[in-house]
Amino acid sequence: MARERDLLSTEIVNRGIESSGPNAGSLTFSVRVRRRLPDFLQSVNLKYVRLGYHYLINHAIYLATIPVLVLVFSAEVGSLSREELWRKLTVLAFFGVLVFTLSVYFMSRPRSIYLVDFACYKPHDDLKVTKDQFIDMARRTGKFDEASLEFQKRILHSSGIGDETYIPKAIMAQENCATMKEGRAEASTVMFGALDELFEKTRIRPKDVGVLVVNCSIFNPTPSLSAMIINHYKMRGNILSYNLGGMGCSAGIIAMDLARDMLQANPNSYAVVVSTEMVGYNWYSGKDRSMLIPNCFFRMGCSAILMSNRRRDYTRSKYRLEHIVRTHKGADDRSFRCIYQEEDEEKHKGLKVSKDLVEIGGEALKANITTLGPLVLPFSEQLLFFATLVWGGGGHPYIPDYKLAFEHFCVHAASKTVLDELQRNLELSDENVEASRMTLHRFGNTSSSSIWYELAYLEAKEKVRRGDRVWQLSFGSGFKCNSVVWKAMRRVKKPARNPWLDCLDRYPFQA
Repeated sequence: MARERDLLSTEIVNRGIESSGPNAGSLTFSVRVRRRLPDFLQSVNLKYVRLGYHYLINHAIYLATIPVLVLVFSAEVGSLSREELWRKLTVLAFFGVLVFTLSVYFMSRPRSIYLVDFACYKPHDDLKVTKDQFIDMARRTGKFDEASLEFQKRILHSSGIGDETYIPKAIMAQENCATMKEGRAEASTVMFGALDELFEKTRIRPKDVGVLVVNCSIFNPTPSLSAMIINHYKMRGNILSYNLGGMGCSAGIIAMDLARDMLQANPNSYAVVVSTEMVGYNWYSGKDRSMLIPNCFFRMGCSAILMSNRRRDYTRSKYRLEHIVRTHKGADDRSFRCIYQEEDEEKHKGLKVSKDLVEIGGEALKANITTLGPLVLPFSEQLLFFATLVWGGGGHPYIPDYKLAFEHFCVHAASKTVLDELQRNLELSDENVEASRMTLHRFGNTSSSSIWYELAYLEAKEKVRRGDRVWQLSFGSGFKCNSVVWKAMRRVKKPARNPWLDCLDRYPFQA
């Protein structure tokens, strides 16, 4: 206010004697207020003074040492012969080029990305349903005819899903559960549950997070799910937040890829990735059998992971990110419509699953592992694979042994049929797919978060040791197949908080 007053000036002006009006014959005056322009010269000069001050402080060591080095070098040159001077200049130039090359290498090298820890949400026991309870409650809603109920019963009993999965209560109400209110309620329950556990495990504050990526395929409200998290935890105003929608069960790895890119561009930062799906909002209450299939498989779940590019987190992180490989088959119409959200003839909204899903998934997997193989397989396996391509393999293509590249496999727990096909095509052992099958049985298909429930199973069983490589593989609508490879930084002991702890003694079960 004082500075504003300094720019104002007043002047009293004699307007003479009024000739008309109520003040006729009277001497009148007026006050004129003028606003002077600010002294731009002074402000510009002050700007350059500030810039000069910051430059002087930031480069003080160089400004102090360079003149000394020049004086020393000048004195040294004066006492040297031409041959000695040439030799010393050559050595100096060599070391200069070496230092420059090393500097460019270390500055341009991608930063290491660490997985500090992760959390998987475990719903309350009052949301558990057995397969028979699921059918009974579906019958009581009055939304399904007997043919639809019998179809769901057959699918459930051959699905590989157990009797302790979780569904939201809103699903079994007679009212419409696919509302924004119910979607937000389910989202806040699972996301905040996973994030509370993550922040407790890692002992970081929500305000420390610089990047937030949330993926949920079906439920995409306004404000977004990422905005819900920022509002709930009162995160900082300059956080880089992203919300991925409509990208299916493989979106979790896509979200990790985005978080990695953000961490490469923003040093000394934390990134949180939240992967979930809203079961109630995607509930289908019609009669189309291809759209009833998701009802039988999808269950409540959510994962939250903390990624970091801070060197100080090297010692406390669990894993280091090695590779991410993404494959998209959306250019092919059959792949594009393989999993498709639409309305049926009675205008009921749902996901239609194609009968060609397994075949299309196999093609996407082949394209993905063709790219991943050279990055992870030993040279001997790559040589055998190349030789088979060139000279033929008797009508049977050579399948590389991925057990030589990875110690642990976390394959998206979509269904028993999908896991059977993957195990057969990749020639994996029962132990290799144990985590996936047990996750499907205990938690069902939790969409993009399922690969984290599988890694949680491996950690609860204390199977992960220092140097072990973990392959997480997921599939999703579009059609997409994505892979991420982690390397264990240390032996992972049984966590104090883990969704498997209360039932670990019952797994693996013998089907």
